[in-house]
Amino acid sequence: VQLQASGGGLVQAGGSLRLSCAASGRTFSDHGLAWFRQATGQEREFVSAISRGTGTTKYYADSVKGRFTISRDNHQNTLYLQMNSLKTEDTAVYYCAADNDGLASRRASRYASWGRGTQVTVSS
Repeated sequence: VQLQASGGGLVQAGGSLRLSCAASGRTFSDHGLAWFRQATGQEREFVSAISRGTGTTKYYADSVKGRFTISRDNHQNTLYLQMNSLKTEDTAVYYCAADNDGLASRRASRYASWGRGTQVTVSS
């Protein structure tokens, strides 16, 4: 599966953004999906993950829990990340990823396909 993230931009602290990740291929619903992010000079970190199919299993990093919501639309082959109450520390390049086993995981090594990132910048 090929992925393309979009929806990033510049927003003030407290604002909202919705990221999208469009996927190609006919097996989108079979993949567990996730968002990771990487701030300048830092390692890539887990943000959120959702399991295959209807996405009954979801995980969030503690730093975004209660503010971010992950969802998927299998008819549109699209993964979303709704980000509310944004903070300056959310500034990073955000990447979407797809695994091959359909499970939601916090581990980057479980994901075989990665999209090009989209920049999110939160100003104070």
